[in-house]
Amino acid sequence: MLYHKTYRHSHSKEWVTFVHGAGGSSSIWFKQIKSFKAEYNVLLLDLRGHGKSQEMFKRYFTDEYNFENIVKDIIEVMDHLEIEKSHFVGISLGTILMRQLGEMAPERVSSMIMGGAVTRLNVRSRFLVAVGNATKRFIPYMWLYKLFAWIIMPRKRNQESRVLFANQAKKLCQKEFIRWFNLTHKLNPLLKYFNEREIGLPVLYLMGDQDYMFLPQVMELARKHSNSTLRIIPDCGHVCNVEQADTFNTFAVDFIKTNSEYTLN
Repeated sequence: MLYHKTYRHSHSKEWVTFVHGAGGSSSIWFKQIKSFKAEYNVLLLDLRGHGKSQEMFKRYFTDEYNFENIVKDIIEVMDHLEIEKSHFVGISLGTILMRQLGEMAPERVSSMIMGGAVTRLNVRSRFLVAVGNATKRFIPYMWLYKLFAWIIMPRKRNQESRVLFANQAKKLCQKEFIRWFNLTHKLNPLLKYFNEREIGLPVLYLMGDQDYMFLPQVMELARKHSNSTLRIIPDCGHVCNVEQADTFNTFAVDFIKTNSEYTLN
C-alpha cells in the first residue's frame, strides 16, 4: 500500500485527498496542510515510487505502470481508511490521475481542484516529451528533470518551485523515472478522450497566469465543459500551490464549501 498520512478533524466528515505530480511527494503540500486541516479531514499520500512509497514499490508494485493501476493504488488507500468519498486536490500530472479516478470511480469523488492542470500537450510540450523519450536511457534523469522544470517554470519567481521539485526528484532512481516517463506514450489519446468527454463532477481549475505551457488549453476546455470553473492566479507560474499558496487555498476551500452537498454525510 502507498505511504499515506492523515489529519483527522474533530467533527467534519468530509475528506480532502491531495495528489502530487511526477517527481514530487506529499511534502509539496506543506503550504496547504494548515488551511485544510482546520476545515476537513486530510489525506496525503506518496504515489508509487515517490517519497516514502519508494521502498514499498519493490515489495508490492509488480503490476504494469499505467494510469489505471496508479489510480487503483489511491483507491486502495481510501478503502483501507474507509473513506467512501473525498474531494481531491492535485497538481500537474496529479490532475490527470484525478481525472482518471473520476472516470473509474466517480462515486468516490465529491469535487476536483486541479492546480497547474495538464489537459492537452501543445507543440512545445510534445517536443519535450519526444526529447525525453529519445534520451531517457542514457542521460541522467536529473538533467532532463531540471531542463523540463526550467522550460515549464522559467521565471525568477518560479525558483522556489524549481528547487522544490528538483529536491524531490532526487529521491527517484533512473529506473523509476523511466517507468513514469513511459506513461507519456499514453498521454495524447487519454487527454483527447478527457477533452471530448465531460465528466459529471464539479471541477475547479487553478492556473497561474504565467503557466504558458498549459493555461491556454485549460481556458479552452473550461469554456466547453459546463461543470468546470477556471480561476487564474496573478503573478504565478505552473506550481500555483507553492507560488501563491494563500490564493490557491482560498479558492480551493471556497470551492469545496460550495460543493459540499456532493459529500456523503
